Amino acid sequence: MKKLYILLFLFLPFISFAQNADSVWFVNNYVKKEVTVPMRDGIKLFTSIYQPKDQSEKHPILITRTPYSCSPYGVKYRQYWYSYMMKYCREGYVLVTQDIRGRWMSEGKFEVVRPFNPNKKTDKDIDEASDTYDTIDWLVKNVENNNGNVGAVGISFPGFFATEAALSGHPALKAVSPQAPVTDRFFGDDDHHNGVLFLMDAFDFHVGYGFSQPHPKPSMLPAKTFNISGGDNYSWYLKMGALPNFTKITGDSLEFWDNMMKHPNLDDWWKARDTRSGIKNVKPAMLVVGGLFDAEDGYGAWHTYDALIKQSPATTSKLVMGPWYHGQWASKDGTHLGNVMFYNNTSEWYQNNIEVPWFNYYLKGKGSLDSISKATIFFSGENKWRKFKEWPSTDIVQTPIYLEDNGKLSFTKSGKPGFDTYVSDPAKPVPYAERIHFDRTREYMTDDQRFASRRTDVLTFETDTLTDNLTLGGPMIADLMVSISKTDADFVVKLIDVLPDNAPRNPVTKYLMGGYQMLVRAEVMRGRYRNSFSKPEAFVPNKPTPVKFTMPDVAHTFKKGHRIMVQVQSSWFPLTDRNPQQFVDIYQAKDSDFVKETINIYHDQSKLILPVLK
Repeated sequence: MKKLYILLFLFLPFISFAQNADSVWFVNNYVKKEVTVPMRDGIKLFTSIYQPKDQSEKHPILITRTPYSCSPYGVKYRQYWYSYMMKYCREGYVLVTQDIRGRWMSEGKFEVVRPFNPNKKTDKDIDEASDTYDTIDWLVKNVENNNGNVGAVGISFPGFFATEAALSGHPALKAVSPQAPVTDRFFGDDDHHNGVLFLMDAFDFHVGYGFSQPHPKPSMLPAKTFNISGGDNYSWYLKMGALPNFTKITGDSLEFWDNMMKHPNLDDWWKARDTRSGIKNVKPAMLVVGGLFDAEDGYGAWHTYDALIKQSPATTSKLVMGPWYHGQWASKDGTHLGNVMFYNNTSEWYQNNIEVPWFNYYLKGKGSLDSISKATIFFSGENKWRKFKEWPSTDIVQTPIYLEDNGKLSFTKSGKPGFDTYVSDPAKPVPYAERIHFDRTREYMTDDQRFASRRTDVLTFETDTLTDNLTLGGPMIADLMVSISKTDADFVVKLIDVLPDNAPRNPVTKYLMGGYQMLVRAEVMRGRYRNSFSKPEAFVPNKPTPVKFTMPDVAHTFKKGHRIMVQVQSSWFPLTDRNPQQFVDIYQAKDSDFVKETINIYHDQSKLILPVLK
């Protein structure tokens, strides 16, 4: 997936003009200005400003800083009337979009996830927070008829820049909404999960889409791209082989990709790029938004909010997590994802009941926030919004569910020793999805897992039919006892909701839902990091060894008549890179380093710890 570039029409105006009531109203009531805003070090950032013509009141400013272009440049208008941003236009907001430093029409050098600098001493000490401060300062002093209140919003990479805006400290900045914000590219966003390279996303984004290509001077043209399209991603990535074969394609021009290859473990380079390090003493109100089924930056939403609560407790922070793919909350349809139905327009509900009222309250002094809870979370399965005074809720009970003999999954330990065995073969890795395609799908987050259940290199454990509803709300823990025949392995753990055999067909896709194995949550762990992400350790062959890791938060109700399933496997291709299954530097590995391996998962000693909501 090419990140936000092909996803969010909200920030991509390349749609043929078609007159409608909103477009006519917007053109008649707004004026566009293009300016270059000077930064403290002399660099100028290209900025598009859409101002209401109305002079009867002063207007708040809402800014989005983006690496994806604030086009269209020149006389053409950004077509806000095709998106929910039209709600802000009707409220009379000044809408500002800015090309960040070193991208598109802005000057300067671009850096992927520029580290936050808390100790800026001279005008040459810049970061994204200082660029935001300088931009806001210029706007409130130069945009006519503004009311002195500024908000910042952004989805995905612009969500990262929204977080950085919150760290700027400008007194005019009253409210910020980081949405699916890029937060930590080592632990859970985009490029890696627990140090495992998310191969398809990382290579397509940095190389195929050309996001990391240098941009030496302002330009309306996109960066150079590399054509990696094809019909079958599984076959294409498998033929590419070991990671050095991918690096050869990038040459020496892609600095961020090159640095990833040089920093396989958690070190100071990665820590400097963890956005959470700067989340302290945050002044503006914060509304963190994300998707339960966001394939790209679900981690960022959960963990940005967690950092705010722990590191900046005085900040007014709220969390919204809906049943959405990446950016779906900004779309017009939040009724379903793939074959899974939510039966109400969750996106429209969020826009009308949370986001727009929230900004109106802080930037216009309008309305009330009494109906917006600290955490508003949608629970799939029961398809219902729930409101919480804190997240995770204090009402959860950490409840183990054990992997047992004969594929049984039980809340009670059987006491029977033994283990299940599978052979993990890097030459035939487990696919992440069933159908043939090339670009990574967003629907895989709720896909039917029956294709994986049928493989001999995937262990499947299942409960009996549930006699009551079971609701999970919060982070899960995978706690495995394993032994392997070589010196390293990956472990993918999936939590699955198995629908009854008589479930009706999906009314939209017509997919057969009887026996559907809905992926609820999944995560991967690179075994070498089981004790430390900074100091990886080889396994002792055939020695029982614990592998324990935290999985992303879940908000799901397993309904009466359903079953709970857990799957364990050691590849997830080409979503993640392959582990050679030997303790070598994977980023420098040779094709000959990849070997088969026998893996044992021990009964009774292996479990998931579920956050059961009472």
